[in-house]
Amino acid sequence: MHKRKLGTGGLEVSALGLGCMRMSFGDRPVDKQEMIAFLHKAVERGVTFFDTAEVYGPFTNEELVGEALEPFRGQVTIATKFGFKHAPDKGPHPSIGVDSRPEQIRRVAEASLRRLRVEAIDLFYQHRPDPNVPIEDVAGAVKDLIQAGKVKRFGLSEASADNIRRAHAVQPVTALQSEYSIWWRAIEPAILPTCEALGIGLVPYSPLGRGYLTGKIDVNTTFDSTDIRSRNPRFTPEAIKANQVVVALLERIAEQKGATPAQIALACLLAQKPWIVPIPGSRKLERLDENNGAVNIELTSGDLNEINSAMSQINVVGDRY
Repeated sequence: MHKRKLGTGGLEVSALGLGCMRMSFGDRPVDKQEMIAFLHKAVERGVTFFDTAEVYGPFTNEELVGEALEPFRGQVTIATKFGFKHAPDKGPHPSIGVDSRPEQIRRVAEASLRRLRVEAIDLFYQHRPDPNVPIEDVAGAVKDLIQAGKVKRFGLSEASADNIRRAHAVQPVTALQSEYSIWWRAIEPAILPTCEALGIGLVPYSPLGRGYLTGKIDVNTTFDSTDIRSRNPRFTPEAIKANQVVVALLERIAEQKGATPAQIALACLLAQKPWIVPIPGSRKLERLDENNGAVNIELTSGDLNEINSAMSQINVVGDRY
């Protein structure tokens, strides 16, 4: 597995990370020991960057990741997140809202340290902006945790360019996590240039469009009620049918490269900037191996121009949420 650096602080991670959310959160439950074994296999294959959050469960995903990766302490980087309110034992709920008050950030940090079984959190993201708390206060709270040795690096998720700059002025931001893929590119005009100017790495989540860009979803695909895609506007039968043109583009490039659509979708992101580290989610070894193969695919400027030109003519149907 190739390595990449996130931010200017020297954080080196595998070129592809692993999103762990669905290993214990969302749709159908998965056997815990099966997922622990899967995470061990991921490390064996060179993955060193793992993404979780307090709210995934809540709590169960951090506990899973912490238990699975404890034997590899010092060899892997675990990113987790703060910023949501939730009721104990009731899971996350939209009406509960966000909470990035400094006292909440400190509470989450202490709890996450225990669940992750680490002495310091490698990368601590604000999960979503909190309109009730100035971003300077958020950055200051994380700065205090860094100075106390409980957190190593600060990250943001789904932040605006203005919030990124304001936070970075208080405590350098190592990485921004945002949705980014060939069919969701809203961050390109303002946010990507801001990251580049400030030396901040980008960690795209949903780089495979929640599975759609793999080419394995069609109008006959059904989703369990616990699967977030069952309520996602881009996964209605009408949107799935209309957006097949995106998959057709990926399939055409994939055929030329001896690759799969998923590999091309990931390779497109990797080719944008050397400080971009996508975190596709996976629970199956064959999917993990397929995704990891993207790091060996070289897309030329001509390939990227062809993809960009084609996508500029495609109207993707359905909002992302």
